[in-house]
Amino acid sequence: MKVLVIGGTSFIGRQLVKELCDAGHDVAVMHRKPEHGLARRVENLMADRNDAESVQQALDERRFDVVYDNVYDWERGTTAAQVQATVRACGDRISRYIFMSSVAAYGDGLNHYEGDALAPDNHPDPYVRNKAMTERMLFRLHQRHRLPVVTFRPPFIYGPGNPFYREAFFWDRMRLARPIVIPGDGHRLMQFVYVKDLVRAMIRAMEVPNADGEAFNIGDSRALTQAEVVQSLAAAASKPFQLVRIPREAILRTGGNPMGEPAYFGVYFDIPPITEKMGKVARILGVRPTPFEEGLKETWRWYLRHRNGRFPQPDFTFENRLLGLAQARAASQG
Repeated sequence: MKVLVIGGTSFIGRQLVKELCDAGHDVAVMHRKPEHGLARRVENLMADRNDAESVQQALDERRFDVVYDNVYDWERGTTAAQVQATVRACGDRISRYIFMSSVAAYGDGLNHYEGDALAPDNHPDPYVRNKAMTERMLFRLHQRHRLPVVTFRPPFIYGPGNPFYREAFFWDRMRLARPIVIPGDGHRLMQFVYVKDLVRAMIRAMEVPNADGEAFNIGDSRALTQAEVVQSLAAAASKPFQLVRIPREAILRTGGNPMGEPAYFGVYFDIPPITEKMGKVARILGVRPTPFEEGLKETWRWYLRHRNGRFPQPDFTFENRLLGLAQARAASQG
């Protein structure tokens, strides 16, 4: 098949493009740069997907059987209208339009099924709002014009090639026998999906007839507490670990940033929990999750090969301040 991957040069996209090429598909990627650094056989289309005219020019007179839409512009946001413009530019001959949404599309809450309501149009978080509104738009097009859409709602994605400072954040500290800061009581829930499982499901979504018009939760069936996540990361690396619990309010008051630097629990890992129920993805697509411990061990092996130069040298200045505050608090209470 002729397949277009919008945003095929980063974490999910790179693995998706490789699997598609290995399966013999004719693959093109569309992104904002003149080169993609992928296999030579992969066609490069340069366009800003947030610019409807740019996308139309890049896709003019080209026809694809399947389109994977993986891109979200974290600086400017990517709206439902911008995704709709991309759908129109792809024409009416596609057999699948596969959109990468997020568990965040639910807005909040635990144990969501695919049929649950998504976040409202006036949700205060732009990312949540844009993902939910885009899904509603795509499924309206499915109902009214038979757009063959499939959407995926992954939670935290982990695995080899992760460009975000998440798994590596903890392993950097464990290798140096540094304490791990746990915000609050460490009971905040987290749910994960292995990147290779996600890519496998995405490919199955273009092959399975019954996937047309469906949304899929995908990931591990069991959510873990933050403390359990650290324990799992330590087990994968066969490293001892020490937890230091610090009230979340104290971390934020000192300047901690849950979305970036100064990070205190990985990047974007300390956010209010949203979890989902799995089952549909196995029932329709036949994809079952890789055990978390198995996926982490493979990720650990990748980390050992790529840790130098992949991420900046860790700066422990902020954590040292937090740990100092914790020691002072413990001394005063003692």
